[in-house]
Amino acid sequence: MSAREAISILKRSPKSTAARATAETPPQPTITDREKKSDAGSKQARVVEMLQSPTGMTIAAMMKETGWQQHSVRGFLAGVVRKKLGLNLVSDQTDKGRVYRIKEGRASPAAADRAQQTA
Repeated sequence: MSAREAISILKRSPKSTAARATAETPPQPTITDREKKSDAGSKQARVVEMLQSPTGMTIAAMMKETGWQQHSVRGFLAGVVRKKLGLNLVSDQTDKGRVYRIKEGRASPAAADRAQQTA
């Protein structure tokens, strides 16, 4: 191998190397949105189930159950429970701290509209 050939090998663009690597890997099976939503054993499903109990649960209990950080739990409550699912999430101050639960009945009209639009 000449010095010129060695230099040309070293100067190959990473793009061409990456393109060859991706061409060699077989395609991975994709998970459909329906399969993601139907995962009854997911952390989200477990938290929603516990929020539906009459006693509800605190943010600390949700953090312990899921391993999420406090800001992630709050984001889940606001973004998924209230907005995406359109559930009526209420909170009460108790001696244990603030307890969240899903109350029967409809959520606010705006949240219910958003939930229907995403469904």
